[in-house]
Amino acid sequence: MNTLFYMVPLASLIALFFAWLFYAQMKKTDEGTPTMKEIAKYVRDGAMAYLKQQYKVVTIVFIILAVIFAIMAYGFNLQNSWVPFAFLTGGLFSGLAGFIGMRTATYASARTANAVGKSLNSGLKIAFRSGAVMGLTVVGLGLLDISIWWLILNGFVHEASESQKLIVITTTMLTFGMGASTQALFARVGGGIYTKCADVGADIVGKVEADIPEDDPRNPATIADNVGDNVGDVAGMGADLYESYCGSILATMALGASAWFGDVEMQTKAIMAPMMIASLGVVLSILGIYCVRTKDGASLGDLLKSLSRGTNLSAVLIAVATFGIFRLLGFSNWWQLSLSVLSGLVAGVIIGKITEYYTSHSFKPTRKLAESSQTGSATVIISGIGLGMISTAIPVVTICIAILLSFGFATGFDFSQATLSQGLYGISIAAVGMLSTLGITLATDAYGPIADNAGGNAQMSELDPEVRERTDILDSLGNTTAATGKGFAIGSAALTALALLASYIEEIKIGLHRIGEQVTSVGGQMIDATNASIPDIVSFYEINLMNPIVLTGIFVGAMMAFLFCGMTMNAVGRAAEKMVVEVRRQFKAIAGILEGKARPDYKNCVMISTRAAQQEMILPSMLAIIVPIIVGVILGPAGVIGLLAGALGAGFVLAIFLANSGGAWDNAKKYVEEGNYGGKGSECHKATVVGDTVGDPFKDTSGPSLNILIKLMSMVSIVMAGLTVVMH
Repeated sequence: MNTLFYMVPLASLIALFFAWLFYAQMKKTDEGTPTMKEIAKYVRDGAMAYLKQQYKVVTIVFIILAVIFAIMAYGFNLQNSWVPFAFLTGGLFSGLAGFIGMRTATYASARTANAVGKSLNSGLKIAFRSGAVMGLTVVGLGLLDISIWWLILNGFVHEASESQKLIVITTTMLTFGMGASTQALFARVGGGIYTKCADVGADIVGKVEADIPEDDPRNPATIADNVGDNVGDVAGMGADLYESYCGSILATMALGASAWFGDVEMQTKAIMAPMMIASLGVVLSILGIYCVRTKDGASLGDLLKSLSRGTNLSAVLIAVATFGIFRLLGFSNWWQLSLSVLSGLVAGVIIGKITEYYTSHSFKPTRKLAESSQTGSATVIISGIGLGMISTAIPVVTICIAILLSFGFATGFDFSQATLSQGLYGISIAAVGMLSTLGITLATDAYGPIADNAGGNAQMSELDPEVRERTDILDSLGNTTAATGKGFAIGSAALTALALLASYIEEIKIGLHRIGEQVTSVGGQMIDATNASIPDIVSFYEINLMNPIVLTGIFVGAMMAFLFCGMTMNAVGRAAEKMVVEVRRQFKAIAGILEGKARPDYKNCVMISTRAAQQEMILPSMLAIIVPIIVGVILGPAGVIGLLAGALGAGFVLAIFLANSGGAWDNAKKYVEEGNYGGKGSECHKATVVGDTVGDPFKDTSGPSLNILIKLMSMVSIVMAGLTVVMH
């Protein structure tokens, strides 16, 4: 087992090496004309300036929380003494993943625009492999963080038994997921507010009022808009999927240690399995990345097939390899657990395909949405909301089936309480399967904003119209792949959140053990918390749907999803108002700006977005941390379980709705811009621009933040479980 463990740090180093290699290859390519370089520098400087400010705010929050955790651990013995340090490293690695990905993207956009002038395949290769830097950095740093903590805790944690030691190690490692989730939420919310403030302001005044093209250099908000693509869609997405990736692996490790408590050999195997699947997924992702290429003159469908070839190859190979991993580890039910992983992989693919169907203008729903623009912007908005609501059905049913199948395969379809722990392990390992090829699936996501920025650079640099046409093809593909990536993130969040519910019960057990509390088992016998099963703890705290405390928690959790979305949507609205006012002011105050004779004040718009994002991100982000603590203190473990269940149910469906509505509105606009229903500048185009403007915070701020909200609330509850136990 010790030998097999070293596959994990090795895979981490391989991922980081190829990330560096793709970055170095991209940097060697030509950035283009002096104008292209100048515009790229504007965007790069703006993105770095924003990230610097964001990290200052987040650092303060992290220091305060780490001090609180230290007081709980060292002052009151309510936590493991390693928790404050694990929390800090989770945030550090999450922020680092986002920083590296964003820095790569800001160097890649102009190079993509320049390469597209030679061939579509050259541009795709640079954009996609630059996106792969983000994907491989996320999985590389994630596995590195997990490896480091596994080695540290194995050396320093000492418990009465080896079996209890594995429980403590895995639950302690789970707490660094809170650091990653906290950083991810700030990155997602702050970056989302920034990018949509600039995007909405640029679209409303530029496209609709002034009737100038997207990314026109005459638009004062256009640099801020391009900066926003990087801080929101690259740095934010990187931090987001870093915590999804680590969270799924860590939750599975913790559940594995719990499910086979008392059998050290099986515990160790169950802990190793998710790490090995993730490690092999790294290698197979790299193989898939090298399979992505296309030919000149390729259609959007051809490009989709090209990306699908790489992602599907990686998914099929990891599915086959999983059977070998469980067989090698010596699980008696190796093929059933492999089918649990397969169910997660298939669910991820189905969610991705359904997202593609509802958001790509290659298919009927988005084309129908574009058609509704003939009767105005109101019908575009109504149709887009309806499309998003309908689009939730198949993903929700898919996740439900995946939950039942992954649980059933792991237990031989025995759904009794006796097999609960093994069944939950099956659900959790399905989430690992869904994210095992994150190296390439995240590459298809991060590729999108790089292509978008390439189009902006081509427009502002006044390159040949053919270059802009090619970047638009890449950008349209990027919208679809970004929506697919969000679908993967949301789907994995649902499975991981279920596993985290079980991990919360485990942390409650540790809290009870720490204070020497006895629990009453189902049979009425008093037993030590260490030996209690999940059903014992559930019975002890009366966690059932007839308990009004649980029902209260469910309602609060469901409300949190909508409250959080409302706060982030309004934040974008307030920030966008300031941007609209500033762009209108510049059009009036700077003589000759619309004639191209005077340069707009880009820096002022960048400053407005930066300040707005910094101010607006704090309250909704802190709410996600504070509410679980308050609920735990007032309502106890039963209320917290209700809170997490309510947030998961409402948040999952709401996130899919927002992501798909926003993606469909965006691509409906692009479908019109390709010459349909009057093309650019027509009344139909203006109607779809309004729809896209409404969809911007849907798909890039509120929607993608929800999956982090769900997991952060779970992580906070796990970290604060000791306090909850003491209070109840």
